Amino acid sequence: MPAPHAPWSLTGECVLAWARGRGPHGSELPADLRALPGPCWVTAARFETSPVGPYLEFAVSEPARLGARPGMCVTTMVVDSPDSRVGGRMNWGFPKELGKLVWEASGDERTLTWEERGLRVRAVPGGPAVPVFLPMRALQRRADGMVVVPARLRGRARVSRIEIETAEDDPLGGLAGPHRGLLVAGLKLVVDPARRPHGFAATLRAPLRAPEPALSLGGHNGHRGD
Repeated sequence: MPAPHAPWSLTGECVLAWARGRGPHGSELPADLRALPGPCWVTAARFETSPVGPYLEFAVSEPARLGARPGMCVTTMVVDSPDSRVGGRMNWGFPKELGKLVWEASGDERTLTWEERGLRVRAVPGGPAVPVFLPMRALQRRADGMVVVPARLRGRARVSRIEIETAEDDPLGGLAGPHRGLLVAGLKLVVDPARRPHGFAATLRAPLRAPEPALSLGGHNGHRGD
């Protein structure tokens, strides 16, 4: 049975860290994009409900622009659900791969471990929870070309100290160390259908899905910025 079409509505909890550059963060950006200055986003999420059931996810998104349009490009994403992998690639061009992920809760702390890579994200919150609403825009390459992916996140956030551990020789080693971020409880995430780029602010609806293989990355030319 094919994965559900977008939009997807998901609930659960997540850790969101803003990690400033310390060397490579993973895969290159697609050739159509140019890197922008600023921190990348590292996300560790436990989705309790989604159109494909519960699953865990780890992702790295980097600031980029498509022409004059800024956004974030997901360059690394791993999930523990085959249906989420297929849906993420076909609907939006997210470069989802399958991996063994483990989510742990100890009091207020949350930890996500990607076992094959020896990567760990640990969040220690402090202070009160406050409502948060984050509109997001991903710039991705599907098999049928570049798309813009609107999304919005809301929940109750606590400012957190986040520690990322990686193997020394891992391509994501530049993320290792302490970072600032949020632990978001009562998470509600909506990922809308992909749209075709059109001008600066407007986009046109893209086909609901692209055929496999639908990778965010492709046609690399080694460009990381102007």
